[in-house]
Amino acid sequence: QVQLVESGGDLVQPGGSLRLSCVASGGTFRLYTMSWYRQGPGEQREMVARISRDGSPTLVPSVEGRFTISRDNAKNTIYLQMNNLETEKQGLYYCRADLANPAFWGQGTQVTVSL
Repeated sequence: QVQLVESGGDLVQPGGSLRLSCVASGGTFRLYTMSWYRQGPGEQREMVARISRDGSPTLVPSVEGRFTISRDNAKNTIYLQMNNLETEKQGLYYCRADLANPAFWGQGTQVTVSL
């Protein structure tokens, strides 16, 4: 069983930046593909970024050039650096760990983009 705890969500103005963190425990972190998902109000949960166990990142087109995903296997942590935030990117951000079914999810951290 893997436990995931996200942090770093906050209220930020449009154009601002945030760094989210997700700390994993209870599993062999380096073996997991890790992802960040976003769920806006009334929306489906959707993937924002993924990082493979060898560190290869994948970003959805709408955040390329503005978001960066990274991992630190020594700290069992992944990060999502978010720059130039837009209101469309606000929502609850979840961390996900994949190795086999089922995947593991954290409880989420809230990102609000507003003046």
